[in-house]
Amino acid sequence: MKKLILGFALIAGLYSAQAQTDTETKEALKAEKAAKQAEADKFQAEANAIQAKIDALPGWRLGAFGTIGGSVSKFNNWYSQAAANNSSGNIGFTFNGFANKIEEKFFWRNSLNVNLGWVKFDNEDNPLDSDDFEPATDVFNITSLYGQRLTKNLAASTLAEYRTTIIDNFNDPGYLDVGIGFTWTPTENLVVVAHPLNYNFVFAENDAVFESSLGAKIVADYTRQIGKVSFKSNFSTFQSYKDSDLSNFTWINSFGYKLWKKIGVGFDFGLRSNRQEAANFQGVLLPEADNKLQTYWLLGLSYSF
Repeated sequence: MKKLILGFALIAGLYSAQAQTDTETKEALKAEKAAKQAEADKFQAEANAIQAKIDALPGWRLGAFGTIGGSVSKFNNWYSQAAANNSSGNIGFTFNGFANKIEEKFFWRNSLNVNLGWVKFDNEDNPLDSDDFEPATDVFNITSLYGQRLTKNLAASTLAEYRTTIIDNFNDPGYLDVGIGFTWTPTENLVVVAHPLNYNFVFAENDAVFESSLGAKIVADYTRQIGKVSFKSNFSTFQSYKDSDLSNFTWINSFGYKLWKKIGVGFDFGLRSNRQEAANFQGVLLPEADNKLQTYWLLGLSYSF
């Protein structure tokens, strides 16, 4: 019995010693990891400081990032659903690019946002069913902003912004805003445009719904990259002086998280309110349109340049 007790005691002692050794090893590895992480953070901070100095220099600044998302599926004799034999899929991508020339006395900022998507649902038991990918998301927006500095953060500016669809109904409708006013740039990443004199040209075949008018244009754009995270938020609104039914706004947001080199995870979503588009889609007169909030979102792989 004593031998058995001594055996258990010996095993317990060995186990306790091994556990203590494992704990000490784990703590030592944690300390080493913390030291390496602190060193990496130091180098990253130095790299960010150098990049900030580069960004502060005059000249052109170029960049782009976006999101790619998609899925495909195939069902054969799957009787629990209405279409037992079908193939389906969706694919979409967004692109956000900019080309900015920043000088001491003036700036010229240009940006492009494209969001395209296609959806397919082919019911193979229905010969009349389409087996093609059909357009589902169609957004095209390009802007050009020129400013002559009055102070470090305030400039007299002129803006041209064009937005439409490019897969279907190109330029029907299409919107071109041209105006003058002021631009405020409180930080390197934030641009706020206020143009009280702006004309909203609307191009469309349905003249009974779409109408051009004079109004005010306000744009706020925030673009930034912090470590592995990049994001862009752009809000653009036109407020018509003629009729509030001719006013509209669009708010587009893009986020990306870098996982490996230039590849990561991205998420995009957009909001829009436009009574003219609602009336045209519903086939009613402008005041009768049910102007529900328009939305879209996309989740998938992200890329950056």
